[in-house]
This record gives sequence, C-alpha cells and structure tokens, in this order.
Amino acid sequence: MPRAPRAVPTWLAHPLRWQRLPVPWAAVVRGALCAGPLLAAGLVTGHPAAGVLAGLGSMLAGVNDRPGTRRRGIVHIGLPALASAFGMLMGATLQTVGAGWWVVPALFAVGFVSGAGSVAGPVRSNAGMQMLASTILGAGMPLSGAPWLKALYLLAGCLWLLLLRLVFHPPRPAGGPLSGERAAVATVFDALADALDAVGGPGAEAARRRLTAALDRADEALRLRRLLRRRPSPGERLLAERLAAATALCEASVALLWEARPLPARVAEGPRRFAEALRTGRPPGRLSAPETSSPARGAFDRALLDAAVVFARTEPVDAAGADGGPAVISGAVRPEERGSGDQRGAGAQRTSGERRESEDQRVPEERRESGDQLTSGDQLKSGEPRKLRSEAPPVRRGRSMFGPAGRDYGLRVGLCIAVSAAVALALRAEHWYWLPATATFLVKPDLGPLFSRTVNRFAGTVAGVLVFAAAGAVLDGWWWPALVAGAGGALLPFATRHFALQTVAITLMVLSFVHVSGDPQAALERIVDTSAACALVLVVGHLPRLADPRRRVGHKVTAALRATETYLGEVLRTEPGHDRGERLVRRRAAYRALGEARAAAETAAAELVAARGRNPDWLTVVTAAERIVDAATACAVRLDHGARRPTPQEARRLCEALTAMADALEDPGRPGPPALAAQIPPVPGCATLTDVAAELEHLRGFAGAA
Repeated sequence: MPRAPRAVPTWLAHPLRWQRLPVPWAAVVRGALCAGPLLAAGLVTGHPAAGVLAGLGSMLAGVNDRPGTRRRGIVHIGLPALASAFGMLMGATLQTVGAGWWVVPALFAVGFVSGAGSVAGPVRSNAGMQMLASTILGAGMPLSGAPWLKALYLLAGCLWLLLLRLVFHPPRPAGGPLSGERAAVATVFDALADALDAVGGPGAEAARRRLTAALDRADEALRLRRLLRRRPSPGERLLAERLAAATALCEASVALLWEARPLPARVAEGPRRFAEALRTGRPPGRLSAPETSSPARGAFDRALLDAAVVFARTEPVDAAGADGGPAVISGAVRPEERGSGDQRGAGAQRTSGERRESEDQRVPEERRESGDQLTSGDQLKSGEPRKLRSEAPPVRRGRSMFGPAGRDYGLRVGLCIAVSAAVALALRAEHWYWLPATATFLVKPDLGPLFSRTVNRFAGTVAGVLVFAAAGAVLDGWWWPALVAGAGGALLPFATRHFALQTVAITLMVLSFVHVSGDPQAALERIVDTSAACALVLVVGHLPRLADPRRRVGHKVTAALRATETYLGEVLRTEPGHDRGERLVRRRAAYRALGEARAAAETAAAELVAARGRNPDWLTVVTAAERIVDAATACAVRLDHGARRPTPQEARRLCEALTAMADALEDPGRPGPPALAAQIPPVPGCATLTDVAAELEHLRGFAGAA
C-alpha cells in the first residue's frame, strides 16, 4: 500500500515562498536614478567617499520605498533616513576616536535599542534596523571625512530618493487631488466587493482579512494628511465621510460573512461602483434594489443607501470645517484618537474640542459610573473576576519598547550583533564590518522567520557576488561600479517579492560601494563573511530564551484577545438607538490587533524551534478570536434589528471567560481563574452569541494548556 506523501515542514517551505505583486515601475525608475548616478557623480567630481555615502543613503531609503501616498512616503522614508544619519554619526565617531574593541559594547547598546524598537511598529522597526546598519558601516568602512559630514552625505542620499518620490508621481485622477488617499479608499470598496463574492465559500475568512488590511491602509493614508496639523480641506473631509460609509458597509458585510449564505452577484456591484466613482470622479450610478431577507442583508442595504447619499454630495456635511481634521466613526482615526461626534448618514465628524485624550492616558469619568456596567446594581466584588473590558484598564497593544517583549527583542539583536562583531574583529580586523552588517538584516524578530531569512540571505549573497564578479570581468573603466549600483537600485523595488532577490540587489550595490572605497578584491570574501554571519545568527538566535515563541508572539495574541473582549463588551452593553461610533472604533481596533497577532503567529509557525510542542497553537487562537469578533459583529447587527438581548449574567459570563483566557496566556504560571475552569454554555435564543460561546470553549483548551 503506497504511503501518503508527507507534508513539507513550514520552516522548510517558507524560504521558497514568492509574493505576487504588481511591478512598481515608478519606484524602479527612482531606484535607477539614485545609487548609480550618485556614485557616478562622486567619482566624476573627485569625491568618491561622498558618492559612496550618498549612494548608501539612497539604497537604505529604497528599501522603504513602497507603494502608497506621498505623505506615507515622507513618514516611511523620512523617519528611517533620520535614524540612518544618526547611526552614521555614531559609527563614524567611533571610527574617528579609534574605539577598537570598545565598538563591541557600543554595538550591543545600539543593537538593543534597535531590537526593542521592533515592537513599536514597522516604521520605527525599520528605522532602528537602518540606524544599526549605518552605525556598523560608519564604524567599519574606510571612508574619509568628519563624522558630521558623513552623516550629512548619507542623509542627502536618502532625501534625494524622497525628493524623486515627491516630484515624480503618477498623474492625478479625473476626480481631483488626493490621488493616493482616494485610491486607498477605493481599494477598501474593491476588497469589500471581493469579500461579498466570497460569502459562503472557503475563501470568506481570507477575504475578510484582506478587507481589514485595506481599511488599515486607508486609515493610515487619511491620518497622514494631518501631519502638519493644518485645517483639512473640504475634499479631505468628504473623503473621510466616504471612508466612514465604507466602514459601515464593512460591518454589515461581516454579518453577511457570518451567515455564510452565498449572495447574488448584484450585491457586490454596489461597492465596485463606489470604487470606480472614487477613481474617476463620476457618480456611482444606479444601485441594486434593497432586500430584507435577513437582519444582515437589511443592514447592508441600508448602509448601501447611506453610502449613496454620501457619494451624491459634492461638499462635506460640516461645510464650515473642523480644526481636528477628517475624523470619522472608524478607519480615519485610531482608537486612541476617538471622540464623540454627530453621526450624519454614514459619516461622522468631530471638532478639536470634542476629541478625547488617548485611551492609554485616561478613562472618561462617565465610564467610571454605573453606566459602564451591565446594570447599576450588578457590580462585582473586589476579589471576583474583572467586569466587562470596557470598564477594565485600557487595552495596550504591546508596543512598549521597555516591556518584556521589547527587552527580549533587544537582547536577541544586541547579543547577535555583539558576538558577530567580536568574531569579525578577531578574524579580520581591517574589514570586520560586513559580518555584523549581515547579521543586522537577519536577526530582527519582526522581519520574518530566522531560518528562512538566513537561507535566503546566503543564497542571495552568493548570487550577488557571482553577478558582480562577472560584471567586473566583462566591464572595464571607472564607471562600471556605478552602472552595477544603478542596476541594483532599479532591481530593489521589484525584489520585495522575495528576500533572496532583495539580497541580490543590496549585495550588488554594497559591493559597488566597497569597490569604490578601496577594496576591489572584497567580492569573494563576502561569501565567507556571510556564511559566518548566518551560522552565528542561527546559533545565537535560537538560544532557549531568545527563540521562545511565547515571548515574541504571546504579548500580541494577548493584546488581541483583550481588544476582542473590549469590542464584545461594547456590543453587549450598547443599547439600541445609541451612537454606533464607539462600537465601530472598537471593532476596528480589535481587527487591527488581530492582524498584528496573526502576522506574528505566522512568523512563529515558520520558525525552526525545538520547543514547538510546549507552546499553544497561536494561529488557532488568533483564528478563534477572529471568529469571535465576526460573530460579535453579526450579533450587533441583529441586536440593532430587535433581536433578544442577552441577560447581564450571560453577557458577563462571556466577557469574563475571554478575560480569563487572555490572563492565562499572558501569565501561564498563575493559577487559572474560575471562569477558565467552568464550561461555557451556549446562549439560548441567540445564534451569534452561541457561536461566541463555542469559540470560547475551543479557546479554553489552549488557555488551560498554557
């Protein structure tokens, strides 16, 4: 009898994964106009060091040159550029003073800060990584010039690419300015239409996750419009209202996804018409006739009509404007920026006087009164489990650089960089910088599975060295390193599909810089250095404390569970007819936290770790939490349509169970509370909350095993 084929382990298959993305031709042109021409300009003017540093800066900026609005580019390129210049200043200072072996503890300190910044979000994580890489290169590369001048040249190269991005951009659509922001909101409607097409099919949950990601990008695009804190234009406020309409449609669509009944093709036609209207500036045209076959379908059609009213307007509702910018009931503001506002149709606006302080700073006084509870007399005693999460301390999403996860991230990066620098100084003191620089791009935990990145880094370096050596054998003259650097810069935006291809592009540019800076025989040595760096990173990065997925994933999963509980409590507490703005804000916060937790769990699942069996199945936990939010959204829609509300005891039991599971995952050594040990019964007469109870019961086994 033939044996069934064995599945390839995730950690072994991950290095072969290839992302399917459109070719960013504008970024390809920008890349071709950066590193190569800057290096050539330095050679022609007799200042090769300046050309190398400016080209290096443009290379680091090119890594962050991703599709998005121009303001998104300012943040995603500008902040790492400043960090890179600061790192070059520190590294060049170490070189100037002749630090010698003192560079090892110095790099440990910089590596610790860089690693700790990994928990603070992707932009600050990239800034920390590039600061560390610039510090290493500044301390090791033999380039002439004062430290402040080296930092200035590096910053000039970064700003050159940023200038190209701001000057050369696609033409604006027929609908007017805000091209990137309008495209981001249009993508939300496209993703919504795709999710509606997937209702009742196997790809429904994946479509909902893509919809959540599109909402996050549109949210970021609109928030970045307020970087200068200026008065928003009417076009910005109108676009914020349209994003609010999309958010209301998304809530109803999640309820349709929960019902899992395939929909007619005409249902998805409305969101597609809205997307086309955003791109072209033309009216969306006729929409399908409304239908009330279920509460979710009725809610969707009402939200569709509200959206049609918003799209029919040419001016925002608050025509006088608001100093606070385009604040809407969800996506356009973060949960910590939320505030009260009048909801008009599908959009809601706020003035600056109505904005509240950050949720992490204070809880509004009215929330501390009995109205924050299920009933005024249904309070818990101090020794009992916590009340609904809406009354509990605000949710923190594990972004503290000085929290347990930040310290572990910092220790992993700092230790790897210090060990690699010490080994390199002992083996090859004159060209020691390549080994720790290689480790910099491998060891940060948020960048992907360590084994996968190590394999791809080695393969990409070997390929890049061979291509560079072949180019050096065929070409001759002073100009050919600049040509190779330009080719690497043009390849870099396309190479985001795979880390090995990205490594090829970076290797071509770095070898060009090293060749010009006075080390023409360095190409083959890079393979030896890269091999040593990969071996060190694999050993140090998989030490027991540093490789524990619980320490790197658990805090994100716990934060996601707490955000889920906060949203569930809001759904069960809000009375019919109340403003839905708070509920929609909390739903967006829950999905955003779940998205971060899923990304961390997928990375952990692809790691090469021996202690995998001693950890919960993080992906299963996140999936169950996503289904709880889906079911809670469907419950909110049904309650709005007059369904039976759960009793305070039923609602409290569900929220206490979710709280207990988050506590158990956060602190496995603490004895489990009674809410974790008790079985979670279904909720009679409510199919949505019965689904919540079933997912909670599913989660209880993982939390109890933790």
